[in-house]
Amino acid sequence: MANAAESKAEENTGETVRVRLDVSYDGTDFHGWAAQKGGLRTVAGVLEEKLSLVTRHPIQLVVAGRTDAGVHADGQVCHADIPADAFTQRSLQRPEDLVRRLSRMLPADIRLSAASAAPHGFDARFSALRRHYIYRVTTNPAGPRPVRARDTAVWRRPVELEKVQAAADALIGLNDFAAYCKAREGATTIRELQEFQWRDVSTPAEPQTYEAHVVADAFCWSMVRSLVGACLTVGEGRRPQSFTGDLLGETERSSAVPVAPGNGLNLVQVDYPADEELAARAEATRAVRSDAEIGK
Repeated sequence: MANAAESKAEENTGETVRVRLDVSYDGTDFHGWAAQKGGLRTVAGVLEEKLSLVTRHPIQLVVAGRTDAGVHADGQVCHADIPADAFTQRSLQRPEDLVRRLSRMLPADIRLSAASAAPHGFDARFSALRRHYIYRVTTNPAGPRPVRARDTAVWRRPVELEKVQAAADALIGLNDFAAYCKAREGATTIRELQEFQWRDVSTPAEPQTYEAHVVADAFCWSMVRSLVGACLTVGEGRRPQSFTGDLLGETERSSAVPVAPGNGLNLVQVDYPADEELAARAEATRAVRSDAEIGK
């Protein structure tokens, strides 16, 4: 009698089970998410190796958002199409069993928190509605507390948070963020920035510490760190208040935009629509946005 995972495979993909994986990691000692040649340690490289061992099949992951070197995630989502016969082992009979199996194999800086047979039409990347990031930074001359040093960036000059927020407000909406993105051939730089909210999270033990909550439908390569860096330069008085908004008229990356350190950035959540809307969302996302969408 077929188990639930096999039935799901037969219903959806015939030979494979699409499995949703919810992952968190400390990115400090990784060279980003994507597997790379040359033996560099990456999050996907480690996960794919361990998943391949457990399932006894080569596994490739599709991720909601590729994080750069040093960047963390508390709410990363990815998927893998795993052959149905992988779930006929005594210790691996359903996708949920991957959590227990991998907990014994993964290093301390990666955690698989959930695994499940994905609904029909689910694509970790293209079905996503939006990604939520938090950027944590201190301007305290003493630096961050030692226990927060791995997830709190250091900015060497004091900032006025009101100016930082005004610079962030100028970026909200559907725009071409080419000035804030590292070029990637064939990739659009048009994005809808839905939230960019700065908060003072200082305490007596952590003075001059701030968090930026950044939400968009998707982000370009290094976009969040560039947005943060641009706003902080305005906040410290190095750039005029109009700096961030003026750059929205550029057609390529601006050398005037500093990229904030990777260790302050954390992907905390990925939102998806209702199950019956997943396939339509994926199809719509694959359509490349044009300048006409923002009236250019």
